[in-house]
Amino acid sequence: MRAIDTWHLGLDKVICCWEVDGVLVDPGPESTLETVLAALDGEAPRAVLLTHIHFDHAGASGALVRRWPDLPVYVHERGAPHMISPERLVASAARLYGGEEGLRRLWGEVVPVPEANVQVLTGGETVLGDFRVEYTPGHASHHVSFLHTPTGTALVGDVAGVRIPPDGYVVAPTPPPDIDVEAWERSLDLVAAWEPSSLALTHFGRVDDVAPHIALVRERLHEWVALAARHGKEAFMAGVTERVRRNAPELAAQYEQAAPPEHLYLGVRRYLDKRAAA
Repeated sequence: MRAIDTWHLGLDKVICCWEVDGVLVDPGPESTLETVLAALDGEAPRAVLLTHIHFDHAGASGALVRRWPDLPVYVHERGAPHMISPERLVASAARLYGGEEGLRRLWGEVVPVPEANVQVLTGGETVLGDFRVEYTPGHASHHVSFLHTPTGTALVGDVAGVRIPPDGYVVAPTPPPDIDVEAWERSLDLVAAWEPSSLALTHFGRVDDVAPHIALVRERLHEWVALAARHGKEAFMAGVTERVRRNAPELAAQYEQAAPPEHLYLGVRRYLDKRAAA
């Protein structure tokens, strides 16, 4: 198992593509595809596993299939239609990232995945012999996590937060539109119940102190909710930025690129508004 640093926008330790026995877990955006291909050194992956369909995790999937037409892509049933026909996803994301130009600058080209290549996941199954799958919403309604049973490593996408090594500060990534704190808590319970030997984070790398780390994800998630409930966007962003720069001054740029404070606010605010309306 190895972590491939994609060097997003020229910065290290922002987005990690995990390669496990020839399987790519979250290959990253299309804009960093050449870095991943260089790490593969011409070897075709045998499959792609997606924890969820956000572009920083899944954006390169279609381009990989274009290169290797028989490559299967495993994705949750809620995300599968958007991988096959990404137009609505692109239009929604463009509003968040400053239009199509901003979207392309950050994430590159969004290439559809042919329906024949899509392998639909629901949670509860085991795929490719060694990867146990569970549905883990909270960060996104289409999020799954994988337990690699031979090593006991849980590949958890964003449900187990952002932590940039060697720093120990943890950020809860809460972008719109699907944040659901109660579902996230249940997903963390599920990951903890696996009793994994380590966590493989997309942002960024391996975590061996599993239980304390999961506790920090919970703590930070509720901290963001309380902060957004008390303050508007500017004050929330200032508060998050101050916390990151105080706790991880040498790696603040990586944290802020992996989890932009504005997006953290927008996701939590949407969650609070939906809860109030309900």
